[in-house]
Amino acid sequence: MIKDLRLKNKEQKGFTLIELLVAIVIIGLLAGFLTANFVGVRQRARDGTRKSDLGQIQSALELYRSDQGSYYPSTLPACGSSLTGGAPVITYMQKIPCDPLNTGEYIYTYEPGLGNNSYELFACLENTNDSQKDDSNNSTYCTGSSTNWSFTLNNP
Repeated sequence: MIKDLRLKNKEQKGFTLIELLVAIVIIGLLAGFLTANFVGVRQRARDGTRKSDLGQIQSALELYRSDQGSYYPSTLPACGSSLTGGAPVITYMQKIPCDPLNTGEYIYTYEPGLGNNSYELFACLENTNDSQKDDSNNSTYCTGSSTNWSFTLNNP
């Protein structure tokens, strides 16, 4: 009877070291896969914000042109500033949006055409596999080694 009690206690001990190591390795692998996946999701979300911001700026520029005649502004105010024009002063965009990262090459770039009759808006994308990126790499504005794909909007 004492032998049976001792055998029963040995069987009820817990996990072996091997079982614990296997469980830790499995959890580590799953965490690694999930972390790598979330990095891409955040990059794609920032790229979506960039595209949306450029679309909003484009709409404000078109309103500006329709009120001011057949020309666009010669410069775009810095991010955080408002886009205004005319007399009396009309506000076309209360606050020019900033790039989600807003550092280094991650800024929005506005290039007016000759005579301010056209323009191009540029943003640098982080996701090099983006389906809406420019066909050719725009190295003028996007110079990073792995994040060098631009997204361009032109006047309609």
